[in-house]
Amino acid sequence: MILLDRVTKTYSKRHTALDRISLRVEPKEFVIVIGQSGAGKTTLLRLLTREEKPTSGKIVVGGIDYDKLSDKDIPLLRRKIGTVFQDFKLLPNKTVFENVAFALEIVGIGGREIQATVPKVLDIVNLSEKAKNMPSELSGGERQRVAIARAVVRQPKILIADEPTGNLDPKHAWDVIKVLEKINRFGTTVLLTTHNQEIVNKLKRRVVTLQGGKITSDRANASYRI
Repeated sequence: MILLDRVTKTYSKRHTALDRISLRVEPKEFVIVIGQSGAGKTTLLRLLTREEKPTSGKIVVGGIDYDKLSDKDIPLLRRKIGTVFQDFKLLPNKTVFENVAFALEIVGIGGREIQATVPKVLDIVNLSEKAKNMPSELSGGERQRVAIARAVVRQPKILIADEPTGNLDPKHAWDVIKVLEKINRFGTTVLLTTHNQEIVNKLKRRVVTLQGGKITSDRANASYRI
């Protein structure tokens, strides 16, 4: 599903963000990527969503060879990859339902299908009763779950969650993690970056450690100090 083969990303002679990393993530896996700030986590994610191009090495995602990916094909690629960020990025003047529906509207999905699909996704993230609320009326954890609903409403094969609990208190953080686990059980590959040591240790998932642009550890069912 995700393959990186000796991938390097260099921004300047003094700044190599990733240094010949190789990584394979199988379909339906749940993988946690950890590392200090500047370790290369964000660069890795930006390469996967094709916001950046590698300096060298090969990337293949969902059978798509990035070496052969033209600019016009990038939107199709990104439909296969849902993304969630620390800062939610919700539209403040739209309701919860409208925020999620917007992800379908921009790719031309019709109103009838939107009306059928959005409630199902809101149910997955446990927000059915908040469909008519505005983002300002929600807690931070609820807003993040709206962001997750928006990211998965197009049924991507992969969900990238970049520090999704970074701004949340412990209870709301676990609400978000439980939703990510549920989505993973439905068959979506999840790639989670986090600084939260408790989450890493309790989830007991595969953990990939980045340090100085290199993968220094890749272990299953591991506990770690970040």
